[in-house]
Amino acid sequence: MAETEKLLKDLIALRSVNPAFLPEGHPDAGESRVAKFLGATASNAGLDVEFQPVAPGRSNIIARLSPKEKVQHRILFVPHMDTVPPSSEAQFNPCVSNGRLYGRGACDTKGSVAAMLTAIVSFAKNGGPLPKTEIIFAGVIDEENAQAGSRALVASGMRGDFAIVGEPTRLRVVTAHKGSVWLRFETRGKAAHGSCPNLGKNAVHEMARVVDFLETDYASQLRKRRHPLLGCATVSVGSIKGGTQPNIVPDSCFASVDRRTLPGETEKSVLSELRLLFKKRGLNPKIASEKSSFCLPMETDHRLPLAQTLLKIARQSAPLGVNYFCDASVLAAAGTPSVVFGPGDIAQAHTSDEWISLDSLNRATQMLLKFIQSLP
Repeated sequence: MAETEKLLKDLIALRSVNPAFLPEGHPDAGESRVAKFLGATASNAGLDVEFQPVAPGRSNIIARLSPKEKVQHRILFVPHMDTVPPSSEAQFNPCVSNGRLYGRGACDTKGSVAAMLTAIVSFAKNGGPLPKTEIIFAGVIDEENAQAGSRALVASGMRGDFAIVGEPTRLRVVTAHKGSVWLRFETRGKAAHGSCPNLGKNAVHEMARVVDFLETDYASQLRKRRHPLLGCATVSVGSIKGGTQPNIVPDSCFASVDRRTLPGETEKSVLSELRLLFKKRGLNPKIASEKSSFCLPMETDHRLPLAQTLLKIARQSAPLGVNYFCDASVLAAAGTPSVVFGPGDIAQAHTSDEWISLDSLNRATQMLLKFIQSLP
């Protein structure tokens, strides 16, 4: 649909880089330009629009197509508006080549934003509101960092019978994704002169033992835990820092760790498990979680009627799972059964030549419109 392509081009040109990745006060930071533009687009189509403040200068955009009678059902369409920084200024200038639309956010997830809002607006203009069901478009902020937008959405009491969260899934319906816990490890020793290491206690050496256990024995244990859609849980040591210079025995060392979780695992269960395992091995690192990075795993029953409807529209015989996490888990944990669906391929997300297939973009719009038309 030409409307979807035009909308996506406009969105790419509107910079909405997550402020977490830019210096304070950077002109490209924040989603406000995109939120205002989407609000105007939705309002012109007759949708009821509100802005939900989340952080200074950053708001979710909520657009409703409501029935004239009392709302009996509510369906949420939830893409995120923020992007990672561009690799060059050229990524803010959308261009089409060989059936692909290039630009920062093209697939992650301004393509989903464009497809979802175009489908809702098209239905509003040609089918009007549904008799029993309220359709809500919720463009959220901050998915790329700490999911502050979706967390604020559910904290406000927003719930639905079903939610479709926009991410580049190649038009496949995803009903499960892994969660993530970022952990910070600390070991302590005793400083001493490098010429007399026996007088000190080397915190880096202690951390080396911790890292070795995580990357070998613990990783092996996790490979034995398998989920039918998600495979195994994983652990990865991402960074390590200790000591100040060669001739000082280091008295402290820090490491950051990414632990990908499966349904049923929580931040608390991961921390308890690791503390017990370390104790058995005579290791005693301090362990803490990075609260802002914690995201639950998500699994939605694919047998739910609305999930089945979307699966049939996608001509998909079985549900899928993905390794990454997104806003779907936030919505699902709050009580809204959620799936992940959208145009584009995650392999293109965050790349220096990010692009989306125009065929995928248009098909997504048509499929979402068909889903809306199937609602009561």
